[in-house]
Amino acid sequence: MNSAPRPLCTGQDPWYLMSRRECLNRLALGLGGAALAELLGSRVHAAPGGAGRVAGQPDIPHFAPKAKRIIYLFQSGGPSQLDLFDYKPVLNQRHGEQLPDAVRGGQRLTGMSGNQSSIPIAGSPFKFQQHGQSGAWLSELLPHTAKVADELCVIRSMQTESINHGPGVTFMQTGSQIPGRPSFGSWLDYGLGSENANLPAFVVLITKDKKGQPLMSHLWGTGFLPAKHQGVRFRSGGDPVLYLGNPAGVSPENRRLALDRLRELHEHQFAGTPDAEISARIANYEMAFKMQTSVPDVTDLKDEPAHVVDSYGPDARTPGSFAANCLLARRMAERGVRFIQLYHQDWDHHSGLPGGIKRECQQTDQPTAALIADLKQRGMLDDTLVVWGGEFGRTNYCQGPMTAGNFGRDHHPRCFTVWMAGGGAKAGLTYGETDEYGYNITRNPVHIHDLQATIMHLFGIDHERLTYKFQGRRYRLTDVHGHVVKDLIG
Repeated sequence: MNSAPRPLCTGQDPWYLMSRRECLNRLALGLGGAALAELLGSRVHAAPGGAGRVAGQPDIPHFAPKAKRIIYLFQSGGPSQLDLFDYKPVLNQRHGEQLPDAVRGGQRLTGMSGNQSSIPIAGSPFKFQQHGQSGAWLSELLPHTAKVADELCVIRSMQTESINHGPGVTFMQTGSQIPGRPSFGSWLDYGLGSENANLPAFVVLITKDKKGQPLMSHLWGTGFLPAKHQGVRFRSGGDPVLYLGNPAGVSPENRRLALDRLRELHEHQFAGTPDAEISARIANYEMAFKMQTSVPDVTDLKDEPAHVVDSYGPDARTPGSFAANCLLARRMAERGVRFIQLYHQDWDHHSGLPGGIKRECQQTDQPTAALIADLKQRGMLDDTLVVWGGEFGRTNYCQGPMTAGNFGRDHHPRCFTVWMAGGGAKAGLTYGETDEYGYNITRNPVHIHDLQATIMHLFGIDHERLTYKFQGRRYRLTDVHGHVVKDLIG
């Protein structure tokens, strides 16, 4: 007597025979569940203080890092290097004279000054002096920064291809002049992960009530990277993060129950369709729930000693000011936020430069210096990289009419100044030179991609190896260009 055939895959009835298609489908669902468990569970590890950390890519860092976190103080609009860092006495000596054609070298000008019949040289009305043992030249507009001059790695030979704000800021923040690529913070989050599972790894702070070129969300977007690496903007006043709090009548317990049920639905969807966007959605909901507790803690300054708050300047107690954001950045850095991006607008001084740049320095100089000093006294500057700079520089000639006490400067991509401090950057260094007119680089040019590659290196990342495949091509922050500037590394 022949025995009944044994099923390869069974349901509730042990003698129920499934089709090959149903059997393979169930096998695929099981593999999908295992993948989801890996995405959501095994990549979370214990960390000091119990906050937990989320790992990045398995092979990163590629080598021992010097920096663990970065605070990027982006000065949107293009600060004038000639009035802050790049001392050029020849400009004062030849103030009002026409810029020699040999210096300009046929460079294209923007539409704002390209049709001027005259392009007179404009000297700086501000005094310069050397500071610290490094002898760094700094303008009188930066008296507080002068006190931390020996912590700075000043790069006076930055260069870019961008001559307008939109492409210029996008280039600095994403490595491409065209919107759509992942931002710097998203790349670091993707590669290195987070040091605190209760706060975003990438946070954006914008000085409130500032005019200037608009700051679009693609500057802190993920591009084609998974959405969970998106920068989270913190706002001043009310809820720092929009839609984070529970609606009226909804308790934390009810919110937790709702999120658990929603998670189950998403896991079921992921099992049938293993899409990374589904796992990112689950992770974002979970992060939002954790942030209901962690965000009020990090933004409440009541536990900060008065002398510390005062060191950041008179605006430090005004939520959303640059000073308050610098203090908040330090608190986030303490709690393991990987990339803290500050934006301060209104450096675009096509006219009224003497008064305009003085106003911006009054708002930013003391908080910037206080941030560096605060990090240092807490023992955090060694592994916290601070970066200061804009998207390009300003011209050595006047845009528009020039009077005895007033003038403006146009955009200038050929050379500008950025500085770094801490995080493995070489302290007390002034790198690169421009000609006596401050118009062209004469020694050690540093392209935007070179700066990005160098910062990546400080985090233990080989910028050529941190890639993401999209539409058949492997992309990276530095695209197909850039090299590490070893002289900038301490």
